[in-house]
Amino acid sequence: MKTIVAALTLALGASVLSGAAQAQSTLAGIKQKGFLTCGSNPGLAGFGVPDAQGRWTGLDVDFCKALAAAIFNDTSKIRFIPLSAKDRFTALQSGEVDVLSRNTTWSMSRDTSLGLDFPAVNFYDGQGFMVKKKLGVTSAKQLDGASVCTQQGTTTELNLADYFRANKMKYEVVAFATADETFKAYDSGRCDAFTTDASGLYAERLRAANPDDNIVLPEIISKEPLAPAVRHGDSQWADIVRWTHFAMLNAEEAGVTQANVDQMKGSDNPDVRRILGTEGKFGEGLGLTNDWAYRVIKLVGNYGEVFERNVGQGSPLKIQRGVNALWSKGGLQYGPPIR
Repeated sequence: MKTIVAALTLALGASVLSGAAQAQSTLAGIKQKGFLTCGSNPGLAGFGVPDAQGRWTGLDVDFCKALAAAIFNDTSKIRFIPLSAKDRFTALQSGEVDVLSRNTTWSMSRDTSLGLDFPAVNFYDGQGFMVKKKLGVTSAKQLDGASVCTQQGTTTELNLADYFRANKMKYEVVAFATADETFKAYDSGRCDAFTTDASGLYAERLRAANPDDNIVLPEIISKEPLAPAVRHGDSQWADIVRWTHFAMLNAEEAGVTQANVDQMKGSDNPDVRRILGTEGKFGEGLGLTNDWAYRVIKLVGNYGEVFERNVGQGSPLKIQRGVNALWSKGGLQYGPPIR
């Protein structure tokens, strides 16, 4: 019996040590290679898109820059890997990318069956429809018998089927492998309607031959909490991803911006001091320096700044904050305290 107990104790100890080593693997690997690999959308305005010189911009892109700022104090230490909807999870699972920041819906099946975790929601969205104005449709309830363009390998296909079945309507699905193919098919008239996340509808409309000829219908038919994803089992890396988002929210709530962050380091407000690392040692628990969140705000900005310049009123998309406003302003974005 003593031999069995001793063996079990050794096995448990080995398991704990193995788990501890695994928990440090992603951050250690990033530091060792000297850059972060970020799985990105190959071209969705406002969220992830490269320009002709290869410079990436977007809300999801800025989140990866925030991670690089937290780790390296340098937002250039990133390699963006453009991924299709079909390939994005495989790329993360295989280790090709360290984090997937690509307008990806957090769902139960993805959370429990793909070996992934979704640390925080950085954009609350919902699926909608776009149609040509000349169709004379003002509500999704008028799409009975319509042909609908959608992208394969996304949650939109299931949501589309659920919506039409629930409303006892018929439709014809016209599916394509990529977002680019899907929208081009709609724009060229191969289907009556185009469906994707509402944020994507506003982004894609900008690419239409005649943007003003298209309208986004008012119905939102699903919940699409968009979140960065990491591999399951690496709790330290998941914590870094989670708390980077929360720090950006807390900074916005406390009025800390890119413009005033250096001045705010001298604040007497204990919440601000903990966010910026002038009080406490909260970075150590993440495996980072204690000024990690200061780096994020200094180099990237708070959540509100990132939202406004990429998809909000300071951008071509002009998306209202809505449910993505801070909880204190009627939204769902809520950052647990750093303390």
